[in-house]
Amino acid sequence: MYWLSVVVWLFLILIPILSIFGSFSHADLVAGLGSPLVREALKVSAVSSGISMALILTLGLPTAYFLAHSNWRGKIFLDTLLDLPMVLPPAVAGTALLLAFGRSGPVGRWLSEIGLVIPFSLLAVVMAQTFVAAPFFIRSAKSGFQAVDRNLEQAAQTLGKTPCQVFWRVTFPLSLPSLVSGMIMSWARALGEFGATLVFAGNMPGRTQTLSLAVYTAMETDFPAAMVMSALLVIVSFVVLMAVKLLAGKGLG
Repeated sequence: MYWLSVVVWLFLILIPILSIFGSFSHADLVAGLGSPLVREALKVSAVSSGISMALILTLGLPTAYFLAHSNWRGKIFLDTLLDLPMVLPPAVAGTALLLAFGRSGPVGRWLSEIGLVIPFSLLAVVMAQTFVAAPFFIRSAKSGFQAVDRNLEQAAQTLGKTPCQVFWRVTFPLSLPSLVSGMIMSWARALGEFGATLVFAGNMPGRTQTLSLAVYTAMETDFPAAMVMSALLVIVSFVVLMAVKLLAGKGLG
């Protein structure tokens, strides 16, 4: 009987995915990959997601370590707050960013006075991606840090290692697989971000139009190109998930 549920799920997932790959020809693929719309969207996505990941790693690593090793009373509130972007509707996330960092927002008003306007810019794309993708890395990194045997860290300290040396020589290497898994999932989430980016950064070709937004635009203007970009995102998503599962299957996640 359980095979019936498996078949149903395969039908619901596999048929739509295969339909994407069957919706364009080889000529469409070549034309799509050479299209300025696709090239510009790829460039914006690559640059913005790369910057987002740098920010997520820089800010998320110490945050995850703090959450994994602290026991203060307000920890659950902070932990929940950091996870909130994972469950917020993307449009709500984009609206919140726009209200805060727009020209009339509490932060945006001050920034505009010094000549920095964030909405509808590449920076807005990066901020939207970071906002929605950071929790995936923080959660995975926190789990990795919590899995490290504290006795090993304490043993390193008794040998005269500083807290910084203990982190980089003991904690970081042992939790590295979880960090890598979190990075992969976080990057994939940033790459596929749509709603928050659309509201906060707009959909301007060559400036803020990522692959996901380009698919939305091309559905009405260049359907084959939209399908080519959709196929690219499907492939990337599948490879990302496979990589994470292989890490976990080897006991590294």
